[in-house]
Amino acid sequence: MKRALVLFSGGLDSTTTLYVARSLGFDPLALIFRYGQRHEVEVERAVALADELRVSYRVQVIDLRSAGGSSLTSDAIDVPTNRSEEEMEGGGVPPTYVPARNTIFLAHALAWAEVEAVDDIFLGVNAIDYSGYPDCRPEYLEAFQALARLACRRSVEDGVEITLHAPLLHKTKAEIVRWGLALGVDYTATWSCYAPQRPRDVAGVPGGERESRELAEGFIACGECDSCLLRKKGFREAGLADPAQYLVD
Repeated sequence: MKRALVLFSGGLDSTTTLYVARSLGFDPLALIFRYGQRHEVEVERAVALADELRVSYRVQVIDLRSAGGSSLTSDAIDVPTNRSEEEMEGGGVPPTYVPARNTIFLAHALAWAEVEAVDDIFLGVNAIDYSGYPDCRPEYLEAFQALARLACRRSVEDGVEITLHAPLLHKTKAEIVRWGLALGVDYTATWSCYAPQRPRDVAGVPGGERESRELAEGFIACGECDSCLLRKKGFREAGLADPAQYLVD
């Protein structure tokens, strides 16, 4: 089987993308990023999923907290909650946008692809049911594809093109959910929340220091952040029950 890199967070979109890559005949290699995100629990869920699916993976550690500028990498900026669909669609770039995140992720993926002689990179970006991130647009992907043609030794010397694949780019969340289920995705195991909560903290019992390696089972999804709301919207519009547990349904 031909190998492909998959940018993998263990969320609904990236897990569906990994299954899509498999369905196209690729042997996926998962690239997981621990970048200082406040929802670091997604890293543990991604690793657990990769192990369960018997997918080779690499956890790339990057410090994006040093730059800050996002509610996902700075505790001083709140994660927005309970935004309406109109606010998400027309409210501009939200505070959950992490400056240059996809550019940084794809640069690492490009480097790994060169070293491993992999010609295909899959990512789960979406330009329809998304939160307004500038690096999830078709124009951005086209620009990075052009960069990849110019920046890699294998492209320049050997004429090998490393191709970006964004199979979910023009899909609604409902379409993504239906596609994933048709491919056999178990969404019970995926994690989407930006602001995970500890059940014991919610009950008023101090949770203490968060351990960086704590598993997702110690947390519950908030149900109110943009990512939770878009996920719930996808399952609702698909006419299906969302298997995720939420603090707020």
